Amino acid sequence: MNQAPREFIRGLHNLRPRHRGCVATIGSFDGVHLGHQAILGQLTRAADVHCLPAVVIIFEPQPHEFFAGDAAPARLTRLREKVEALFAAGVQRVLCLRFNLELRSLSAREFVEQILVEALDIKHLVVGDDFRFGCDRSGDFALLQQMGRERGFTVSDTCTLEIDGKRVSSTRIRQALQDGDFELTARLLGRPYAISGRVVYGRQLGRQLGVPTANVQLQRYRSPLQGVFAITAHLPDGRLCPGVANVGVRPTVSGTVKPLLEVHLLDFSALLYGAKINVVFHHRLRDEQKFPSLEHLRAQLQDDIQQARDYFQNHNSGES
Repeated sequence: MNQAPREFIRGLHNLRPRHRGCVATIGSFDGVHLGHQAILGQLTRAADVHCLPAVVIIFEPQPHEFFAGDAAPARLTRLREKVEALFAAGVQRVLCLRFNLELRSLSAREFVEQILVEALDIKHLVVGDDFRFGCDRSGDFALLQQMGRERGFTVSDTCTLEIDGKRVSSTRIRQALQDGDFELTARLLGRPYAISGRVVYGRQLGRQLGVPTANVQLQRYRSPLQGVFAITAHLPDGRLCPGVANVGVRPTVSGTVKPLLEVHLLDFSALLYGAKINVVFHHRLRDEQKFPSLEHLRAQLQDDIQQARDYFQNHNSGES
């Protein structure tokens, strides 16, 4: 396998002459699910054949977010998690382009000329045969093949991956998460669904209620999950701890707009401030709800904890 160093490149202005010459693919790659992983496998194999770095081109915001605004669906993974997953799949470079009016206005031919040819000097491109790009999505696979012949690069398409007779997609995974179907989610992702982040200081309300929590900022305005869940948390020292997590806006105590991930680890008392933890979701316990008093909330939290203990007792003591 090509062993070029991993690089995250934000914007065309940060490209250097040494970045020219590569094998590339383009997409949102939200979740880096099994369908994406099949594309990335094809990409890295082609990169090995050409003895060139494998490059993934992504956009911030994602194009559908640019057009849909607040109506866009919640992301499965934030940017950092996505980039880490792309690197884990064998990609050497991730080029992140700002999707703005200027980029959106490029014609399909201008996109190929300015970005794929002039900026990157690609030698091979891997895309789906239904891939559309350029202003008003006017570019397609046939145009890429034609321009490849003109400008000296080859193009290959990817096959749609299906599980249970249905296409693997980020939309399907979001629906599985909303349904609380973590088994299907894991099958589509190729791994259990998890959210990672750094533990930050909160209002200490959980500690006052006898249920201390580690607060993790989600770095997003919408979450694909909302409610209370049985989870396991991977800690920096390698420990795997079962617990309960609330994902939402805490309607009883704050009603904030941005969602927060609050994690209570069972039989755990150490401080985690500043630590990065990875929270794996296993089972939905209930919806997030507003309680008439803190005493009602305290009683429900104790019930949540008991439900989580029962779940893990019946599922290999919380092992993922």
